[in-house]
Amino acid sequence: MANTSGSVACCPALFLSAPASRSGKTTITACLARLLHRHGKRVRVFKFGPDYLDPQILERGSKAPVVQLDLWMAGEEWCKQQIYRAVTEGKADFVLVEGAMGLYDGDDCSADLAAKFGIPVALVIDVRAMAQTAAAIAVGLRNYRDDFDMVGVIANKCGSNYHGQLVRDALPDDLPLWAALKRDESIELPERHLGLVQPSEQKEDWIESRLESGADLLEEAGILPFVDTLKPVQFMSQQIPAVCPDALLGKTIAIARDDAFSFTYTANISLLQDMGAKICYFSPIRDDSIPTEATAVWLPGGYPELHAKVLSENESMISSLKQFHDDGKPILAECGGFLYCMDTLIDLEGNSFRMAGLIQGTGTMTGKVGIGLQTAPLPEGKIRAHAFHKSESSNTPEPYCHGIRQNSTYPGEAVYREGSLTASYIHLFFASNAEAVAKLLNH
Repeated sequence: MANTSGSVACCPALFLSAPASRSGKTTITACLARLLHRHGKRVRVFKFGPDYLDPQILERGSKAPVVQLDLWMAGEEWCKQQIYRAVTEGKADFVLVEGAMGLYDGDDCSADLAAKFGIPVALVIDVRAMAQTAAAIAVGLRNYRDDFDMVGVIANKCGSNYHGQLVRDALPDDLPLWAALKRDESIELPERHLGLVQPSEQKEDWIESRLESGADLLEEAGILPFVDTLKPVQFMSQQIPAVCPDALLGKTIAIARDDAFSFTYTANISLLQDMGAKICYFSPIRDDSIPTEATAVWLPGGYPELHAKVLSENESMISSLKQFHDDGKPILAECGGFLYCMDTLIDLEGNSFRMAGLIQGTGTMTGKVGIGLQTAPLPEGKIRAHAFHKSESSNTPEPYCHGIRQNSTYPGEAVYREGSLTASYIHLFFASNAEAVAKLLNH
């Protein structure tokens, strides 16, 4: 039950973390959100770190928007304000946060956010290859730091009831096993080279059946009595810089959104609207032109390599995009959008396809990962960002600048300016410099 009074909002909250990636955090968080929703809760889920795929699953589970929280890109005050607004304006009466990677991984790690926000942690452990050792891992992670509370353990992918009992008996009384979940293919979510497969690529009943089955498993495992013991967490209103409400007044931002382009932060779109912009969407796969009302285009990341043939054959859309560029209207192309704007894209099978050709170059899918937090030093201002890709560009023009890495002097991703086009592997986080974003989309 949420309680709000002035600048303080109180609401039960839980942070789900794990010893490592691929432990089942997203599945369990989404299914727990669905279980709480079924029991009448207004659940808001947040994803820690820069992630585009997990939030798509979490939104389906909670039936509410999911905002990413990153302490470096957005700042502690901004992140706290998002939860405060979810409780006060969104009337949430339960907050879930899904962590990233392992509990202590990264300079600004999951444990840091749990500690700064006062949110208790439940640890998800994939116990397929262990039993009592899971308890040792949980106790070790809990005792590694003393500035947050670990309140329970969820044993994922148990082989049997007895397997779960072994974990339960090995845990101390003050760190109970909240749930022992058996291995069940009916709730598993498929993955590919960048992470989970997008729910939009599956039939609606496919994702729904997994969420409902997972919610059933959690309820049968007896997790709700533990969740009900959680005490409300206080979330304070924060003083963050005000956004100019008319910075983009009269502008319409056309955002590419389909199975090829979908990597957008919810907060980025909200910020554009807060600055007065109208938002419209279009599909480079299906549509034949940029929306006529558009004054700027945003081509976000995604999976153009999986749809390269269709994108290449949509010559009408490519012509429309070229004309938009020739007219000097702003285009922001990030990662997959950058690949689409080059001359050529070579897919995972080595097939070559002609792309839009707004900027010279070839994008080639590789097994090498480009990743990291960095700042884009654009002429409009510095904007914090991150990169995560498994492709490389070649034969491109001289870049305007390179990203500045968070923890390295080695140059970050190249940033290109070709007329009104700004293109890079970098994904910008708009709230880190709203004024610069407004200038970028308003020139």
